[in-house]
This record gives sequence, C-alpha cells and structure tokens, in this order.
Amino acid sequence: MPRVSARGVTLKAMLDIQFIREHADIVKESQRKRGESVELVDEVLRSDEARRTALREFETARAEQKTMGKKVASAPADQKAAIIAETKELANKVAEFKSEADKAAEEYTTAMWKLSNIVEPEAPEGGEDDYVVVKKVGQIRDFAAEGFEPKDHLTLGTGVAGIDMRRGVKVGGSRFYFLRGAVARMQIAMLTMAVDQAEQNGFILAITPTLVRPEVMAGTGFLNSHADEIYRLREPDDQYLVGTSEVALAGMHENEILDLSDGPLRYTGWSSCYRREAGAAGKDTSGIIRVHQFDKVEMFVYCKQEDSRAQHQALLAMEQEMLGKVEVPYRIIDTAAGDLGSSAARKFDCEAWVPTQGRYRELTSTSNCTEYQARRLNIRERVEDGGTRPVSTLNGTLATTRWLVAILENHQQKDGSIVIPQAMRPYMGGREVIEPTKWEA
Repeated sequence: MPRVSARGVTLKAMLDIQFIREHADIVKESQRKRGESVELVDEVLRSDEARRTALREFETARAEQKTMGKKVASAPADQKAAIIAETKELANKVAEFKSEADKAAEEYTTAMWKLSNIVEPEAPEGGEDDYVVVKKVGQIRDFAAEGFEPKDHLTLGTGVAGIDMRRGVKVGGSRFYFLRGAVARMQIAMLTMAVDQAEQNGFILAITPTLVRPEVMAGTGFLNSHADEIYRLREPDDQYLVGTSEVALAGMHENEILDLSDGPLRYTGWSSCYRREAGAAGKDTSGIIRVHQFDKVEMFVYCKQEDSRAQHQALLAMEQEMLGKVEVPYRIIDTAAGDLGSSAARKFDCEAWVPTQGRYRELTSTSNCTEYQARRLNIRERVEDGGTRPVSTLNGTLATTRWLVAILENHQQKDGSIVIPQAMRPYMGGREVIEPTKWEA
C-alpha cells in the first residue's frame, strides 16, 4: 500500500520533480530533519521553472524555423532571397535558445542531484547521537565474575598469530594489516556462512567489480557528503574503488527494465572494499575497526515500490540471524535522519557489544533507498498499462571484517584462546578453539 503522511498526502519518497512541485513542504521537512539545506528545494523549483521556460522558447522557435523552411521551397523567385535571410536570422535565434535551454537543464540537474532522498516519516530526527534503540539481544559477559580482565581484539589476534598490523603498515601504510592462520580462516568461514544463508533465502551470489565508473558511483549517492571517504583513480582511468559492493550491484542493472513479476530480485555481493577514512583521523587507529581495506558480503534487493518496507524488515531479519550464529550480544538502532547518508530513506544498524570498549559498535546496517538510486541510474520495471516506473533498491551488510573484533573479544578465554562459535565450526574444519601461537622470528 502507498504510504500516507499525517497530512494525508501519499509519500512517493523519491526525487520525482512532479512530487516536489506539488509537495515542496514535505521535501523541505525532509531536508530540515536531515540538517541539510531547506533553501535547496526552492533552488530546484526555480531551476525547474527556468528550464521549462527555456525549453518552451526553444521549441517555439524551432517550430517556426521548420515552418519557414517550408516557405523557402514554395516561395516565388523574387521573394526567396529575403526569406532565406530571414531563415538564417531565425536559425541564429534557435541556436541561442538551444544554448539557453541546455544551460538551464544543466543547472536544474545540478540542483536536483544535490537533494538527498526523502526520509521516511518514522525516522528519528537529529544527528549521529540521536538514534533510537529498537531492542537489545544477548547477554553481556561479566568478565570480572569470571576472574579476568578481557583483552582487546588486537592483543588477542596478535596472541594467536592472526592479526599482523606491523607488517601491514610496512607494506601498505597506516590502517593496513595482514590476517593470517586461523583468524584469516575465521574471516573466510564467516563470509562463506553468510553466502550460504543468503543463497538459502533466494539471493544470487555475485563476485563484483571493485572499480566502477564515476556515473555509477554518483548514481548510488556516494559522491555527496561522503565523497572524501572514497578512493579515486584519476587520469588516465577515472574510476573509483568501491567501499561496498552495493555500488556495483546497483550499477549492474543501470539503464535496464527489470521483470519483477515473480518477486524481488536479490543479490549477495562478495568483494574487497576500500575506504579512505578521511573523516576518522585519530579514531580507532589501533586494530581492524577502521581500516582502508576489508572484505564484505552485502545483500542488495531490487523490488516494487510498494514492497520496499517489507523487504527492509526482511534484510534486518537476515542480519539478526547471522549475528545469532556468531553469538555476540548486539542491539538494533533506528538511525536518525541526519546520519542516514543521502540515498537512504530509513536505516537500521546492528551494533555488537565490544567488551574492552564497554560499548556497542556497528557491525551491520541496512538501508531502504526507495527509488532514489533507481531514478539516478535509470532502473525501471514494466507496469500493467505497458509503461515503466522506477524500482526500489535496498542494501544490507551480512558479514564483514569488522565482525572479527566482536567475535574475538566476546569469545576469548583467560589464556588468550578464542572459542569458535558453534555455527562457524563446520566452516573451519571442525576446529573448536583457536589457541595462542608464537610468531615466527
């Protein structure tokens, strides 16, 4: 069913210019909740009016030019020279009108692409710290009662010869690392377990490109406020390294019409991911919480507009199922509008308890991007009357390198060993514990 606001207006939750013209107040309210420019909506409307006016003037002059062209062919010989001169003068005006129309269209497009998606009415208002806790799951261990002080994930990973930051920095620079031995195997086990769960739920596995064209990166909404987090390869390539396979999976069906008559189209992407962490200077510099390269299994869904909310809840349930398998305490938060990112209309994060930090840290997020990405990438579906309309897109993390932080810390033993979660053991050759190991010289 279509969503209806408190004012009784159907919320299309997408950047449809007709919707903006008719319901500018709703778009402005969304911008306000995000903490973004409300005036931008007026700028869009002004540029839209200028674009339409310039286009009308061009089309009127072009039609007159065509009529004049016909007159030349049938004009008497003594009038042809005058008509040809008039035609040339009109041609110059047409060229001017076309130039003005092109410029107005460019200014309109620039303004439109600055707008973020329209947030869902239920999304909390505010910024990064204004989330709402939906629920908490699992029991937090009392290490004091167990008689020892918990070690952080880097100490544990180093103790089992599984995380080598020193050599990672030597090879790649700051925030790079090596995963080795049983810890490397644990990551592969976790990601493979995620893929198995996804395939059991009808997702198609895709190993995705990690370099994408600028048009695809922009189409997904990542070149707005978070552009400084993305690695860019400039001339002669002009490509971007992805920070999530969401980008490639969204771009996979660019300029296509999808058949969703049998239900949503679901993919799970496995890829290495890259982030500059430019806005994280001085934060989490120890260990593998904030790094420049990591691996991730990402869910991505194309669905009908009216199905996006149900699909969002399905992705959240998938994430909870995976978190249950790795046996870590976690909570779900409803992200505030100002922390959504430009493409999301609503986002839920699952955050795991990290014992040595005494707080929850994000492990997964799932976003409903409604029609925002599909409009920008021209991804549509065929409807009953033979026309087309934009689809909705959603994404959600199913496993990533950062999960190792929560697994190692929550499953540690007094001697520095790590108990492998029950569900992961078949993926690790039946091993039950990762024992402390001496490094080679």
